[in-house]
Amino acid sequence: MSKTYDRETFLKFVEEPMAYYGQAGATQSFTALLTDKFKMVKVIQEGLSYAFFDRLKALFTLSTQDWSDYLDLSPKSLQRYQKEQRRFKAIHSEKILELAEVMVTGMEVFGDGEKLRLWMETPSLALGHQRPLDLIRNSYGKELVMRELMALEHGIFA
Repeated sequence: MSKTYDRETFLKFVEEPMAYYGQAGATQSFTALLTDKFKMVKVIQEGLSYAFFDRLKALFTLSTQDWSDYLDLSPKSLQRYQKEQRRFKAIHSEKILELAEVMVTGMEVFGDGEKLRLWMETPSLALGHQRPLDLIRNSYGKELVMRELMALEHGIFA
């Protein structure tokens, strides 16, 4: 993660209707989607639009290589998705939403993009001396990171 996003821009994004990004029938906001698992399954099955991913990518400021590694797609494949404005496959849509879920929770906990970025890039004792950014590459690691964010939110420090 390089540059950070400001809280106001982030909050505006998570409250925008998903339909704005070409998600068919998705009139609810992204934060509402995160609480409606049935709707989330439907969005994953339909595939996320590149427009949604592009907006998310701008907010979370991972490098193209980081996104490629995270999604297990080559940078050229990401460029094709962009050029053709294709929807992501379900497997990639799910990974994108998982990362977004971590970032939304992280912003709620830290309230600041820079603090969240630092936490994501710093090895954590509670996470086995691993960086949260490395752990979120799979669903089990993502759950560990989410648990740690919840613990921090409730004042439980390792």
